[in-house]
Formats: sequence, C-alpha cells, structure tokens
Amino acid sequence: MTRASLAGLGELVRLAFRRDRIMLPVWIYALTAIAASGGYGLKQIYKTPANRASLATSVLHDPALSFLYGQLHGSSLGALVSWRYLTYAALAAGLMSIFVVVRHTRADEETGRLELIGSAVVGRNAPLAVALVLAGVANLILVVLVTAGLSVSGLPLVGALAFALAMAGCGLVFAALAAVAAQISGTARGARGIAIAVLAVSFLLRGIGDSSYRHGGSWVTWLSPIGWAEVVRPFAAERWWVLLISAAATVAGVTIAFALAARRDHGAGLVQPRPGPGEASRWLGGPAGLAWRQQRGAMAAWTAGFVVFGIAVGIVAKGIGELLGSSKAVENAITKIGGQGALTNAYIAAIMGLFGLIAAAFAISAVLRLKSEEAAGLAEPILASPVGRTRWAASHLLIVTAGTAIVLLAAGFGTGIGYGVAISDVSGQLPRVIGAALVQLPAALAIAAVAAAIFGMVPQWSSAVGWSVLAVCGVIEIFGPSLKLSHWLLDVSPLTHVPKLPGGVLTATPLVWLSLVALALAAAGLLGLRRRDIG
Repeated sequence: MTRASLAGLGELVRLAFRRDRIMLPVWIYALTAIAASGGYGLKQIYKTPANRASLATSVLHDPALSFLYGQLHGSSLGALVSWRYLTYAALAAGLMSIFVVVRHTRADEETGRLELIGSAVVGRNAPLAVALVLAGVANLILVVLVTAGLSVSGLPLVGALAFALAMAGCGLVFAALAAVAAQISGTARGARGIAIAVLAVSFLLRGIGDSSYRHGGSWVTWLSPIGWAEVVRPFAAERWWVLLISAAATVAGVTIAFALAARRDHGAGLVQPRPGPGEASRWLGGPAGLAWRQQRGAMAAWTAGFVVFGIAVGIVAKGIGELLGSSKAVENAITKIGGQGALTNAYIAAIMGLFGLIAAAFAISAVLRLKSEEAAGLAEPILASPVGRTRWAASHLLIVTAGTAIVLLAAGFGTGIGYGVAISDVSGQLPRVIGAALVQLPAALAIAAVAAAIFGMVPQWSSAVGWSVLAVCGVIEIFGPSLKLSHWLLDVSPLTHVPKLPGGVLTATPLVWLSLVALALAAAGLLGLRRRDIG
C-alpha cells in the first residue's frame, strides 16, 4: 500500500457516491426505519412489565424462538428490541455491505468499467479502497441514524449506541469478506454467492448456538459475526469489548483482500473455473439444458434456505398465541395479512405470503440472468447457432418458472414439517401447507414477468424496474393491511389477490388471471427481444 497505489481515490469516491445516490439512501432508510419503528412498536405492544416478563419466560423456554431471533437478555423494553431486531438488522447490514463492495469491485471489473477507469491516473488499489470506503461510510451513517432513532423512541442512549455499533460491526465484517470474495471469484455472481453463503452459514451458526445454549452449545454463537453482534448485549450490561472482535476481523479481511488483489491478474479471479468435460452431455444439446446448468446452483441454495427457514417458522406456529400474549394489536395485524380469524392459520398464511414475495425475488434474479448473459457477450455465441432469440429467452423463462415452483414447494415442505412435528400431525398438515405455498406461484411469476418484459424492450432498465416493483409489492404486502391502504392501492400487488391459505377459500379465478398476466408480460418481453438489437 503506497500513495501511488491509491492515486485517484478521492475522485473515485465521489463517483461511487454519485452512482449509489439512490441505492444507498434506500438501504440506510430501510434499516433505520426498521430499528426505530421496532422500538416504538414493541413499546405499544408490551406496555407493562408483566407483559414483558411473560414474553421473556416464553422465549427462554422455546428453542425455536431463540433460533429465529436470538437469546433474550432481560425483560426490559430495550432488551426485547435487541432480541427481536438486532439479528436481522445485522444480517441486513451485512447484505448491504456485500452488494456495495461487489458492485464496485468485481462487477465493475467484469463489465470492463475498471479497465476504462484504470487507463487514467488511478492506482491499482484505488477501486478496492473506494468500495471499502463506501461501505464504511454507509455503516457509519447507520450508526448515527439508528442511535438517534432508538433514542427518540424512548430507549437509553447507551444501549441504542451499542445496538447500532453491533449492527454496523457486522456490516463491516461482511464488507471485508466481500472484498476477499471479489478477489477469489472471477465473476460478480460468484463473489456475491460466496459472501452470501458465508452470511447464511453465520446466521445458521448463530441460530444453532442460541437454540442450544441451555445444553452447553452457546459457544457456537461465537463462531458467527452475526452472533458477535448479539453478544454485545445492548440494553443489558453491554459488552463493549466484543466490538473489538468485529474490528479485528474487519482489519484482517481488508488486509487479506489487498494482499490477494496484488497477486492476481486484472479481470481474473484467484480460483479459475474448472474446465468441463471434453464432450457435452445430452442435456446441454439445447438452450433449456444450458439455462438449467446456469441456474441450478442458485436454485439449490434458495431451496435449502427455504426448507430451513420454513421448518423454523413452522415450529413457531404452534406457540404463536403464547408469543403474542395479550397483544390484540399484533393479533389483528397478523389476521389482516393472513386473511382469517384463526390465529395459527392466519400466521401461516401470512408467512406463505412472505415466502411468495421472497420467491418473486428469486425469480427476478433468475430472469436478470438473461441481462448478464447479454452484457457479458455470452448470448452472442448461442444466437450465432441455429438457436433463435425467442427460444433462448423462453428457455430461461421456463427454468425460472420451474425453479420458482421448486423453491415454493420447499417452503411449504419445510413449514409443513415444522408445524406438523410441533403438533404431531405431519401427514395432515404437510399437504395443506404445501398447497398454501404453491398458490403463491402465479403472483410471484407475475412480478418477475415485469422484469422479463422490460428486459425484452428496454434492457438497461430491467434491473431497476424489476427490483422496484418487488419493493412496492413488499411494502403493500407487509404494511398495507395494517396501514389500512385503499383497496385500489392494495390491488396493485399481485400477492394481494392470492387466496389466503390455509384456512381460507381456494378460488381459481384470481390464479388464472395472474397466470394470464404473467404470460402476457413474458410474451411482450419476447416480442421486444425479437425487435431490438442485441447488446
């Protein structure tokens, strides 16, 4: 690290902030709003010490809740806020940092942008330093805003600062990890996959340690950066020294990233792709087989995640009434989202709606593989063969449809197994919960079809429009019923029209209409692709 290797750092930092002037404020606002509103909301739900003590007793004797949210240290309002929100705030901060670092390192290198920038007076280490500076500033802003938000909601300032620092510490650790992954993998997709896989394993280790701490398994929590955030114990005799672990891990990761960057060629990762066999299998004889080969890794990861998360929320469903206690506000919110009066059915229906939203995110990312293939020039060799544009794109859309159905099936299977085991009725609950998951398929595909349509007509806008539509649908799905939004606004989201199962009435009409909308949007995208230039 020399001054020459960081030449141009200031100009590149300003350029990076300009490029992320929309994405970063959205991330920061969302994380701040979740933390601040969480403090205010729990204060309204658990108004008395008796209510908070009852919840604390339930949590301490329920390993499933500990797996989902973490250990609860005390029964104060601040301790409840930390238990309920810190784990997921740290997870989200890690995701934000991963996306920021990979976007400004491996993604820019893959698209050739860094090669163009490097032709100017720019040091070799400057782009990597820019990405880390950007992630560091974003997490620093989070510290200030989250501390202020929690303090305004009436929580102690010291605990609020510990909460914010623990969350940002996790974000910085995964920023450093993403920088290392960007040196290892030769593609942005691979770098994100490595970093997100480590993030998922960290969440799983934290869950295993928290759920087994009564049996001596709490040491597993210390293996996870998310667990480090939790054991800071905001609002409950804060352990400030734990923050030094996150700081040391960040410094080590950044040092390793710069050392690896000095040892590789521009545009290449340290781990080269494994050469395939000399002859392709029959499955690779057409574009559908190739699309399956490209998507199967991501599909397997999403499927495994849906099964694990489904089992956890299914186990919790048995005690949802005990968890809510006497809070009619939360019960009403769940029944509004779930659509029924029976609390357990409403809870499962609401969870299935959330799975449908997440499955739509998977479908959008799979659809956007078409855009990345075109941008990288990988579509041209395929289209130079007897394969036409429509067949190439339709093959990917076919795999997207099948993959979305598979991950929703995994969600229903996991939730059905978890709930069935909890109430000793697996054979009875598994089919009804799987059905509740699969009815989300037309809505998830309709959302993803918007990205497909935009890709066919205006490809440069497909990512922004696709993810923006998903964000709007998410806000409507999660907050719309509680905010009593008008019916016409609720109807904007395809997820609103899905039958609320289990417990509700299965009607085929909305599912047919959603399927027709998805087909029409996909057809519009294929027609646009035929008429425009490639690349």
